[in-house]
This record gives sequence, structure tokens and C-alpha cells, in this order.
Amino acid sequence: MQDDPAAAQQPDPAAEQQPDDAARRLAERLRLEREARGWSIAELAARSGVSRAMISKVERAEASPTAALLGRLSGPFGLTLSGLLARAEAAPSGGVVARVADQARWRDPGTGYLRRQLSPLGADPELVRVELPPLARVPYPAESYALIRGQCVWLLEGTLLFHEGRVTHRLEPGDCLALGPPADCAYENPSATQPCLYVVALARR
Repeated sequence: MQDDPAAAQQPDPAAEQQPDDAARRLAERLRLEREARGWSIAELAARSGVSRAMISKVERAEASPTAALLGRLSGPFGLTLSGLLARAEAAPSGGVVARVADQARWRDPGTGYLRRQLSPLGADPELVRVELPPLARVPYPAESYALIRGQCVWLLEGTLLFHEGRVTHRLEPGDCLALGPPADCAYENPSATQPCLYVVALARR
């Protein structure tokens, strides 16, 4: 849970903290993806809009990237955010069943939201389960959706405000939203006491 509601609504680009094993694996994966393409930090910065200083700190595990920041970094690699996180967790690939014990989990240091990869790595469409803490807000730039052919959000518990460009959709349990063309978006939990739980289904281009 997020202790400071104001911090939940305006998360830092990256959270300063001592890195754990998951943060180190993610830092190493980002560096490997960049080097595999022969890119310098400056080139990744130009492609993603993230500063060279921030990328350098993230790759050294000196800062834990938030979901919004990872959304900007995954696009240039030709990966969805869930695909990048699954690679960082070294999730088994090629299988047709993702056992619950093997499903990669990641907690956003900026908001405390918990993301779980439900579908096997490489599956299309992908299924992701997210628990969003009270008053948390997670923004994604339009570039995060550039590689996605279609996406739906199905709300299971709580209330979700989904901001899609200038339009805000209010979802209640059982509601399912189909996203339109890429736009700046944000997931927001308006409740001060209750987390919201939803599943995202997305198909890549």
C-alpha cells in the first residue's frame, strides 16, 4: 500500500533505494537489451526520451525504474512492458502453460502497484493481472502503446478511472474497456481505502 497519497498520485520517475535482487536483474536486462542492439546510452535516450543520466543510474541499479519509465524504455526495444519484465525475471519461454508459481511478478516502486504476467512469455495476446493500491495513478505515454495492435482492460474489483487522452472512462467490476489508437494514458484508483484489481489483455503488432 502507498503510505503517502500525494506521492501515489505523482510518482517519481525512479525511486531512490537500495536495489534488491529483482532490481538488479531488471537493471542487467535493460543493459543487455541496449547492448544487443549496439546502442549507446545516448542513443537509447534519444529513442526513448529518458535522460542519459537516468538510464545510466537505472542500469547501475542506483535507481529503481517505475512502470511509467519502463514503459518509455521498452518501446524502442520492440518489447511490451510485460515482455521486458518477463525477460528480466528469466521466465521460461516456449511453453504453453504458465504455472502460477512461475508467473513473473513486479512491484512498481513509485506507486506500489503489483503486476503479474499471467500468460506464457511470448504468447499473443498477453494477459497481465494488476493490483492498483488506493489513490495510486500510473501514467503511460502514447509511445508505450505503439507496438500494441489491440488492448482491453477488464476490471475485477474496486473502481478504476482510465484516462485515455482527454477522455476518462470509469470502470466498475465486470466492465471491460477496449482502447483506441495510441494516446497518453493513465490508470487511476480513486478510492482512498480499497485497491482495484484488473486484467489487461493486449495483442502485439
